[in-house]
Amino acid sequence: MTASALIAAARKLSATVDAMRFAAPATHVYNPLDYAWGIHESYLARYGDGKKRVVFLGMNPGPFGMVQTGTPFGEIAVVRDWLGLAGAVGTPTWPNPQRPVEGFACARSEVSGRRLWGLFQQRFGTADAFFADHFVANYCPLAFFVGGRNLTPDKLPAAEQTPLLAACDQHLRELVAALEPEWVIGIGAWAQARAQAALGAASKVKTGRILHPSPASPAANRGWSEAASRQLVELGVWPDDAASLNQAE
Repeated sequence: MTASALIAAARKLSATVDAMRFAAPATHVYNPLDYAWGIHESYLARYGDGKKRVVFLGMNPGPFGMVQTGTPFGEIAVVRDWLGLAGAVGTPTWPNPQRPVEGFACARSEVSGRRLWGLFQQRFGTADAFFADHFVANYCPLAFFVGGRNLTPDKLPAAEQTPLLAACDQHLRELVAALEPEWVIGIGAWAQARAQAALGAASKVKTGRILHPSPASPAANRGWSEAASRQLVELGVWPDDAASLNQAE
């Protein structure tokens, strides 16, 4: 089963990154594949079976998304109500008082996740319809903080970044080998670049990218859903089917 391969690969990645050590500027490092493993495993088991034509690839967990729910771009309402996932979430080994893990009790919204999954809900209606041909994963499973501020993996010191990227590249290759997608779509330029580096020029898998839905991006705050849909249509990933979008609304 494809899902079994994804679960095994995620377990291996989690163990590999757990053995790594990160110093300043990072003050705290969270691994949701540890303390929220039950939900992440349920996500892979329920939605990771079978081949997928398109894999959407994010950067790493957001503080109010996957950090809380163990699910990529895991806006709580979406994970609970659309994906139908629930369960207990544990505590990171070294909790950050400025970024507590409250699981499904977290009252904050992961805007990136709300926008991303909102587009998929709008276009496909049900989670099963979306996942019949698509999947969403994060390249790196770790969340890094400098106090209450996010630190993205690309800002880590080179000595720490190199082994981390190697482990994440290997995991991405295993995920692609299991799902056999036609496309890997980076959610943002960095994710696309990592997919290209991991898969190599000889790969038959096509790569592209969409605008990252982060509220930190001025462009994303001006009609992100329409911009991302247009990019996917222009790439040839999605058909130009405005009628179906209007009907879904």
